[in-house]
Amino acid sequence: MDILFIADPLDAFKIYKDTTFSMMAEAARRGHRIYACEPVEMALAGGAVDARVRRIEIVAQHDHAGPTPWYRAEPAEITALAHFDAVLMRKDPPFDMEYVTATWLLEHAERQGARIFNKPRAIRDHSEKLAIGEFPQFVTPTLVTRDFKRLRAFHEEHGDIILKPLDGMGGMGIFRVRADGMNLGAILETLGDNGARSVMAQKFIPAISEGDKRILLIGGRPVPFALARIPQGNEVRGNLAAGGLGVARPLSEHDLKIAETLGPVLIERGLLLVGLDVIGESLTEVNVTSPTCFREITEQTGFDVPAMFIDALELAAA
Repeated sequence: MDILFIADPLDAFKIYKDTTFSMMAEAARRGHRIYACEPVEMALAGGAVDARVRRIEIVAQHDHAGPTPWYRAEPAEITALAHFDAVLMRKDPPFDMEYVTATWLLEHAERQGARIFNKPRAIRDHSEKLAIGEFPQFVTPTLVTRDFKRLRAFHEEHGDIILKPLDGMGGMGIFRVRADGMNLGAILETLGDNGARSVMAQKFIPAISEGDKRILLIGGRPVPFALARIPQGNEVRGNLAAGGLGVARPLSEHDLKIAETLGPVLIERGLLLVGLDVIGESLTEVNVTSPTCFREITEQTGFDVPAMFIDALELAAA
């Protein structure tokens, strides 16, 4: 197959842990041809969506010192997205208007025959924070609003809460406010832009000390291990980008219940790869843009997550 990865700049990849790199490496190992571009290189021209793409060859499997990159790239060529057997949208958030525009372009390419994973409409329609509202049986008390009075009342009711923006990633902008309400006003003003932006508030879940579990769904089925991202020191966030320690663990019975409930619903909507975030027994996010943790789970358990993903991609693109 010809597989196009739409991603962040390749030179910025930390390949020892990068999930997109692990997908590329497994696809190349199977003999598939790998291409890459950035969202900025997509265009709508003459009614067709194309991109300035480069075919790449992987020449290193681990980060290494020196100026030599991990890949070798052929000269760029403008190619219609419909040419590829599969197009993988792997651009990291922020989920801003440029990201939305990219999903519009990708959706137009779909109408011309492109096979895109995850499905662009599904990415656009699933807020990674708000999607949990569809599954309230698994969710800790949660409020999303820009009404500061309601947010203050939520804090008064629950005492110890988490506040976060709706468009962050990697733990960015997450605050814990304890019963004393220290800095609650300043945090609301900052996150809520003085009432112009909605804020998510959730009852604090003490089980965060055991890790914020990333459960991967591939083709609607769960990977049998989760990566528990455990906060370090005085940090409340377990995200790896915030310094959390990643420890792979088998899925619990309740983890499986969540995964098996959401899996069939999400794959039906065109979400081939999903990352569920679970703290204790509570679902906190449904990540659909560029879920990660392939490398950590594979290296710690021996379960080949990239192989499971490429198996699912080959089946979906057939």
